[in-house]
Amino acid sequence: MNTEAQLTLVQWLSAGFPVGAFSYSHGLERAVHDGDVRCAESFGEWLNDVLTLGTGRNDAILLSQAHNAQDGDRLRALDTLGRALSPSRERLMETDLQGAAFCKTVSAIWGQALDDLVYPVAVGAAARAQGIDRAIAVSHYLHAFAANLTSAAIRLVPLGQTEGHAVLNQTHSLCLQIARDSADLTTDDLGGCCFAADIASMTHETQYSRLFRS
Repeated sequence: MNTEAQLTLVQWLSAGFPVGAFSYSHGLERAVHDGDVRCAESFGEWLNDVLTLGTGRNDAILLSQAHNAQDGDRLRALDTLGRALSPSRERLMETDLQGAAFCKTVSAIWGQALDDLVYPVAVGAAARAQGIDRAIAVSHYLHAFAANLTSAAIRLVPLGQTEGHAVLNQTHSLCLQIARDSADLTTDDLGGCCFAADIASMTHETQYSRLFRS
């Protein structure tokens, strides 16, 4: 993968790319509200579980499959599956709206004809078109996901910047491992058991006062 393609990936997954990632906490706000996440250690455990047992692993599989997709019909099938896997209304909104914003911006700047796709499927399809390595795309995507949740935790728990980034640093090897593993996984391997995070995302929808959209 050439340097320009790698920089394109960094731009896509940066905090400044207009997908609105900063608006979403992935249920973390409710977990903090309920006292399940209250310090750097409990946030680290929550984040690791989400990456390995929940959305992180599923998104890695969807992104990998989209990167391998040969036609639009396959991408649409993956998009439908990604929507069906969302355990709550706002988790669906999270992947739907980020994906739509990503597709709109990439189509406008890089000239790719991307339909509105859920976020991991959109990134996988765009990465393939730009010649970006699959494993690198997955690991960067997971790191961006973890970084956004770390930013939310710094504000919500609250954590200090150093504490938060120490937790994020500990996810690096995990992101790389999930990216490697996803090469051998298919849609038959999708699923999860991160029930506390899923329930938190459901109850967050009716939380009286909140900062985040999910």
